[in-house]
Amino acid sequence: MPEDPRFQQWFDKQERFRAEVDYLRELLDASGMERTVKWGAPTYMWKGRNVVGIGAFKSYVGLWFFQGALLADTDDKLMNAQEGTTRAMRQWRFQSLEEVHGDASVIQRYLKEAMFNAEQRKEIKPRKAGARFEIPTELAEALKTDGVLRACFDELTPGRQKEYAQYIAMAKREATRLSRLEKCISMIKQGIGLNDMYRKA
Repeated sequence: MPEDPRFQQWFDKQERFRAEVDYLRELLDASGMERTVKWGAPTYMWKGRNVVGIGAFKSYVGLWFFQGALLADTDDKLMNAQEGTTRAMRQWRFQSLEEVHGDASVIQRYLKEAMFNAEQRKEIKPRKAGARFEIPTELAEALKTDGVLRACFDELTPGRQKEYAQYIAMAKREATRLSRLEKCISMIKQGIGLNDMYRKA
C-alpha cells in the first residue's frame, strides 16, 4: 500500500526544527512501526494501534505518546500537557538537536515499551461521551487541518469540548467566530478549559 504523501509533505514544511524532526523520524522509522498520517500529523502505528506522533511548535518539537500514561517513564521525560483533562496522552518535548541526540537511547526504550503495550492491547479508555453537540464549521475545519489541535481537543472532557463549540457557534458574525476560534486554539493546545478560571474561583 503506497504511503500517504502528506507524511513527507509535513516534514518538507518544517523550517524551525527541521533537523530535530528529521532525527526523530529516523529513530521512529528504525522501530519498524507503520508510518501514516492522523489528524494531519505524522503518526506511527503498531499492530493497528496509534503509538506515537511527531509535533512541531514555535519553541519545541515533541513526541506524543497516545497511551503515554501507561509508560513507566523511569527517566521522567513525559508530561501531561493538559493536566486534569488528558487521561492517556503524554508529551515529550525537545528544544534542540543535541537534546534529541542525547536522549536517543531513552527514546528507543520508550518506543519499545509503547509498542509492547500496543501489542498487548493495553489502553486507557476515553471517557464516555456526554450530551451530543454540534461542532461549528470554523472549528471543524481547524480540527481537520491541525493534527495536534485535533489530538488535544479529543482529550478534553465532553463538557469542555461543548463549551468551546458553543462559544464559537454563538457569535453571529463570521469575523467574530474566527476571532473566537483563534483564542480557543491557543487555549486548547495549552490545556486550558474555556471556563476553567471560573471553576477554580
